[in-house]
Amino acid sequence: MQTTYFWIGLAVLLVVLDLWVINSLWRSDNTRGSKARWTAVVVLLPYVGAAIWAVAGPRGVTKGPSSPEHSKG
Repeated sequence: MQTTYFWIGLAVLLVVLDLWVINSLWRSDNTRGSKARWTAVVVLLPYVGAAIWAVAGPRGVTKGPSSPEHSKG
């Protein structure tokens, strides 16, 4: 029974990690083709793709909050 929870937890972690990587990837300033290739790598090779993206992927998020109100402290 506990082994089942372990695998469910691992699958949830994988989905959250992939969604985070894909969100960060599509918010970057790279070309659409580059984003599509990275998305394919991350989806087809989940953990390995995310690790490769973390080391060699696009850097920087260019699209921040949509209004200056979000930046007020």
